[in-house]
Amino acid sequence: MKQPIGIIDSGVGGLTVAKEIMRQLPNENIVYLGDTARCPYGPRSSEEVKTFTWELTRFLLTKEMKMLIIACNTATAVVLDEIRNELPIPVLGVISPGARAAIKKTVNHRIGVIGTEGTIRSKAYEMALKQINRRTVVHSLACPKFVPLVESGEYAGSLTERIVSETLQHFNNKRLDSLILGCTHYPLLEPIIRRVMGEEVEIISSGEETAREASVILSHLHLLNTSEEAPNHQFFTTGSKEIFKKIASEWLQITSPNVNRITL
Repeated sequence: MKQPIGIIDSGVGGLTVAKEIMRQLPNENIVYLGDTARCPYGPRSSEEVKTFTWELTRFLLTKEMKMLIIACNTATAVVLDEIRNELPIPVLGVISPGARAAIKKTVNHRIGVIGTEGTIRSKAYEMALKQINRRTVVHSLACPKFVPLVESGEYAGSLTERIVSETLQHFNNKRLDSLILGCTHYPLLEPIIRRVMGEEVEIISSGEETAREASVILSHLHLLNTSEEAPNHQFFTTGSKEIFKKIASEWLQITSPNVNRITL
């Protein structure tokens, strides 16, 4: 089926999931909407997050998507079940896939989670991890400075290195062997996070596992795109088209991504 996979996020972070979809499902068309004008969602109330996520979803429904991926961890924690119950298409979040990936990797069952204030406050990762293995020790940390760094395109450099290093000192002496990047923006900071945490800590991004789950579901439902046409990816943002285009071009390695600015 040629209909696109829809991906929504609070901003550019969901591009990390889009990149994995493009890698694992190279025939699929993607339609992406990042709410960069109202990013970040982490500090917002649950009601605001719910309202915004439904607005993004309704917009993508006009694009006749065959599957929706809620790439924002905060939105996944707040409204995934509600949207999944309402829509006639498969709806995936990023928290359960991220938790499963971490459980596969951990040896000592001491797992760190970093995310927005909303995601950490929800304890969604902690519940997902303990549901799989109740012996898991979870250390969670909100990192409110990380998303603005990524959204501004400043995901490298000495300032970013200093902020990441100071923030992650929280995990000193916690004996973690795995760290979940509980926000889809954070993989853009992964090289710095990896240096700060050290080689002995596995860095877990939910994008790979989410794309794998999408592949299994689409195959099972006979919804994979079997067309021989080149895939067509469309990107929409509620904020700066130029900043979004620059980050999408760098991260997805697309020369001139098709980006349009919309108002919801």
